[in-house]
Formats: sequence, structure tokens, C-alpha cells
Amino acid sequence: MKALFVAMLAAAAAALLAPGSASAHPLGNFTVNRYAGIEVSGGTTYVRYALDLAEIPTYQLGAEVRAPGYPAALARKLELTLDAERVPLRVLDSRVARRPGAGGLKTMRLDVVYVAAGAGSALTFRDSSFPGRIGWREVTLAARDGASVASSDVPTTSESGALTEYPKDLLRSPLDVSSATAVVELGDGAGSPPTIGAAPAPEHESGGFEALIERGDVSLGVLLVSLLIAAFWGAVHALTPGHGKALVAAYLVGTKGTPRHAFLLGGTVTVAHTAGVFAIGIVTLALSQFILPERLYPWLTLASGLLVVAVGASVLRQRMRWRGRREDQAHGHDHGHDHHEHGHAHGHHHHPGDELTSKGILGVGIAAGLLPCPSALVVLLSAIALHRVGLGLALILAFSVGLAATITGIGLVAVYARRAFGRLSLDGPVIRTLPAVSAALILVVGIAITVKALPGIL
Repeated sequence: MKALFVAMLAAAAAALLAPGSASAHPLGNFTVNRYAGIEVSGGTTYVRYALDLAEIPTYQLGAEVRAPGYPAALARKLELTLDAERVPLRVLDSRVARRPGAGGLKTMRLDVVYVAAGAGSALTFRDSSFPGRIGWREVTLAARDGASVASSDVPTTSESGALTEYPKDLLRSPLDVSSATAVVELGDGAGSPPTIGAAPAPEHESGGFEALIERGDVSLGVLLVSLLIAAFWGAVHALTPGHGKALVAAYLVGTKGTPRHAFLLGGTVTVAHTAGVFAIGIVTLALSQFILPERLYPWLTLASGLLVVAVGASVLRQRMRWRGRREDQAHGHDHGHDHHEHGHAHGHHHHPGDELTSKGILGVGIAAGLLPCPSALVVLLSAIALHRVGLGLALILAFSVGLAATITGIGLVAVYARRAFGRLSLDGPVIRTLPAVSAALILVVGIAITVKALPGIL
């Protein structure tokens, strides 16, 4: 028993405190990052190209990118024109390297040096590789060895160090430049080609939830602690922006929900989040040739927003209907029937606006859990790659339970806070309109989520 306790304590410390040996991609697990450095040396034009794949694209495309003929195939997606004539690019040198990524997955980097089979002073370039994939895209143009740049619409140096050092202030809004136009003055001779530098060292250490799947030992003690830690990370993840915290609180206040309703919402969030992870995983594994998994997130966000709008509109309509009925009843009681007042007192505690529908609970729960956490998807793919599918599914379920526990806790706080205010017997326009205001807040949250999703779709 003592040995089991020590093993559990060691597992907890390793997962919570140790950063791990793997490197998580700074731009996110879905990104395909590209850099094209055009260099005019003497009378020759060269292109130094870098491709940096995060964990999930590496999982999907790694075998293709590692193939010997891939750099030449990639050149067909790089359009270089000199004096209005497209010139082919020939491979001079290439190198592909894999590094440890999050959750036992790999990241991949490809470096290629191309030489243009032609010369010219009017230059245009366009990178049409990986259409639709998200990530950093950058183009630079420089001249040396007697050549010079007369005009250019791209900088001479890379802000990312050719995808080796991404600026931290641009991680949330990465560069999106895939073309260049310039006029250069050529020098004499062939010049010298650029070289492929040393592979960048890992900088961002991964730990937490993704690190759980990497553990070599899966004894009962370690398994139990791993599930607890996964639930912990799910609870922590729920505290980050999003995940429907304000939505759940507003819904339970606006509909006068009970603790039972809060737990039902938590259960719905668990099921929705777990199903979302599995759905994105299936798309990543089986349908990535037809659907890019990262492109599903804006659509899921849109669906979540529209669902919240529908729920908010329904709750607000119920509140307004009940308010109108209450005003009609109050008007009827003003006709002098004082001897009937005692007979109506018991009827003022329940009204149609207080009733929660199963559709409403399902709608809010699905909206709060619909967007799967990318870390959970990494764990799923890692489990498949490491042949630990059972462990991966258990960790994802525990993560979802932890996420739902936080959402449920927030819902319970909202329920008991509303009850506490009710016991104070406060009255006034603000207190009476609080449920309607909460319903309006749900509607506003839904509209905000919908608007946020539109740029990723349009």
C-alpha cells in the first residue's frame, strides 16, 4: 500500500511539476507554417524555403513530407516569374527533421534551397502551397554579391528568423504574406546560394494534460492519479476564456434553475465535449483529404453561437410573456377584490417563465462543450500513435468530466446566489427584471459568439 501511495505521489508530481521533454508548437497544434526567403546573389535568384509543421499536420502529412521527391513536388506550388516569364525552381539542397512535440507526437521541419532556372530584374513570387491551412506565412527578399533591390513590397529580413523564433507578440495574429513583387538590379556571375542553418532547438516545453499519455508505466496507481490529474487539467481549462461560464450562469438565473439543472448541464457538457473530440479526431484521421480539421472550429463556433441565440431568444420570450401575464393579473386585482388576496398568494411562486425545458438544457450544455480542446485531440492522436487507445479515451473522458465539474460549480453558485437574493425579500424594478436581463445576456453572448465565428468562415 505504501508503495502504491509513493507511485501515485510520484506520478502526480511528474505530471504537475515537471515540464517534460517534449516541445509544444508555439503557434498551436494545427498550424502549417511557411517561409520563403528570396535571395538575389550576383545574377542568380535563389529561394530558401522553410516548412514548419505542428503536431497534427505532422501526424497527417509526415510520411509525404519525408519522401525523397517531396521538395521537387513542392516547387510546383511556388510560382516565380522573372521578366513576366515563369521559371522553374531546381532543388539544390534539402533537409527534413522531426522533433518531439506535445503528447508524444512529433513536429516536423523541412528546409529546401532552390535555384531559379533563369534570370530577370522584374520579379514576382507566389506561394500557393497548403491552401486553407492556418499558420505563419512569410516572404522576404534580399540581394547581395553585387545585386541590389530597387523596389520591393516585402522586407529584407525575417521577423521569425526563418521560422526559428516566432515573435511572442504576433503569436495570436501571425503574419499572412504569401507573395512578393520586386524590381532588382542583377550583379555579375552566379553568386553563392544560401545555406541551410542548424536546426532550431526546442524552446517551449510541454507538460500538463498532453504529458499524461507519454508515461511509460501504466500501473493501477499511476492510472488512477493520471485520471485525477486529467480531470484537474479539465477543470483548469474550463477557467480559461470561453467554455460557456457566463452562459450557464445567466441561463440558470434567467430560468430560475435548480441544483439538479446545474448537474444536468454539467453532464451534457461532458458528453458534448467528449463527442466533439472524437468527431474532430475522426475527421483528422479519415477525412483530412476532404475536410481540414482546423477549418471545422469556426463552423462549430458558429453552430454554438446560433444555438445560444436560439436558447436566449426562447428564454427571453418566456420571460416577456410571463411579465405580460403578471401585469394583466395585477390589473385585474386592482378592482377592489381585497377579500380574495389571500387566495392568490400561493400562486405567485411558480409561473411558466420558471420552467426549464429539456431542449434548453441540452442547447446550453452542447453550446458550452461543443468546441473540443486541441490538447484533448492531441491526446487522442497520441494514444492511437502509441497504441494506447484505451488510456487515451479514459484521459479524455476524465478531462471532460473535470471541465464539466467547473461549469457545474459555476452553475451551482449562480443558483444559490439567486436563492440568497430571493430570501432577502428585496423588491424593486432591478430585482424583478433580473431574470429578463439574464435572458438578454444569453442572447448577447450568442450574438457575440456568432460574430466571432464569421471571419473564419467568410
